[in-house]
Amino acid sequence: MEREGTESGMRKIEYCPISMKRLLVEMKDTSELMVDLGYSAVLYDDEDLAMEVIRLEEKMDVYDYHVQMAAMLAARTVEDAEALSGVLQIASAAEIISNAAGDIASIVLLKMGIPSELKKDLRQADETVGRAVVGSDSKVTGRSLEEISFETEAGMSVIAIRRGESWIYDPEPGTVIVAGDILFARGHDEGVPLFLEMTTGKPAVPKVGQESGIGQLDRAVDIIVEMKNRSELAVGLAYTAVLFDSEEVAIEVEVIEEEMDEMKYDLQRWVLRAAKHVDDIENLRGLLHLAVSTEIISDAALKIANVVLHDIEPHPILAMAMRESDEVITRVEIAPGAEMDGETLGDLDLETETGIYVMAVKRGGRWTYNPKPKVTLAAGDLIFARGSKSGEELLLKMSGFAPDRPPRS
Repeated sequence: MEREGTESGMRKIEYCPISMKRLLVEMKDTSELMVDLGYSAVLYDDEDLAMEVIRLEEKMDVYDYHVQMAAMLAARTVEDAEALSGVLQIASAAEIISNAAGDIASIVLLKMGIPSELKKDLRQADETVGRAVVGSDSKVTGRSLEEISFETEAGMSVIAIRRGESWIYDPEPGTVIVAGDILFARGHDEGVPLFLEMTTGKPAVPKVGQESGIGQLDRAVDIIVEMKNRSELAVGLAYTAVLFDSEEVAIEVEVIEEEMDEMKYDLQRWVLRAAKHVDDIENLRGLLHLAVSTEIISDAALKIANVVLHDIEPHPILAMAMRESDEVITRVEIAPGAEMDGETLGDLDLETETGIYVMAVKRGGRWTYNPKPKVTLAAGDLIFARGSKSGEELLLKMSGFAPDRPPRS
């Protein structure tokens, strides 16, 4: 067993047999959820969200311990150890991502300054996560997620539920909500107040942020938003590289990580120049902290991609774990005459229609990463995407995918 914590609050981790596949699924899902919650805590200046991240960080420590124990017990020979080295590397990367998410959440808990202009731009850049405690008089109490239909009513999708000390990730449509449940939902910023009102039974009261008064902040905001977007793309591409054993995709993760280093240095230079013009430099401290934590996430993504770049033979359990994750990674080929053939990503609106996010498009030997809405798809294109299993099924239909004709590599 392992002990962790301070001397005044030592906590034991009791070993119990858990399958390696289950541990990898939990570590991947939990670390990705933590990143969502960490950024959302900053956006909404929400200490409750930030504390959820810290609780999950402790849970990740337990998973990491059990992964190491399982690997040591499973390795009987040198060959066994080599086969498990990639598994341990990916588990370690997930732990690093979770620690970075905890550092992002600490911006709120330590009351570091984050300019309100940045919060506004981050909301417009990507989806956010809302947290709500189900009230006893809420209209969702006693109803299933399918009956409630948060997606239709608020444009939000429930990604996790905390019920006491237990977590339900990617809950099924038939999951019934009970009073006291803590729901976490992902969607666009304008849907968060509707989600909160439906769940708590009380009108949402938005927090109004004051302008920071920092001059020429646009450049810093642009850098942070781009770093957030690229770090999340890097993680998705890294898992894609491992799942499909693609050196091309792994190299792209390496390029993104190098660009992230440059963006971090660029922001640091901006902050140093701006500091002499700011009365309260606390407003700049949070920017630096956020940039460093975000860059660490891209470092962890490269660690995952290095399983491919260093020619480490991927253990079959890795692909199995990724396919059982809440957010699956998929690859489909567009068939001639399919619904997607000749349409732009913007017209298809895949994120709304299927809940699927397109990470990359491969046409012949050319890759387009993080494609824009104006990109037109064509028969023969390979789509690399991530999202829910139900969304994957819709994507397969839209691509004209035939089960007996798997997509080409």
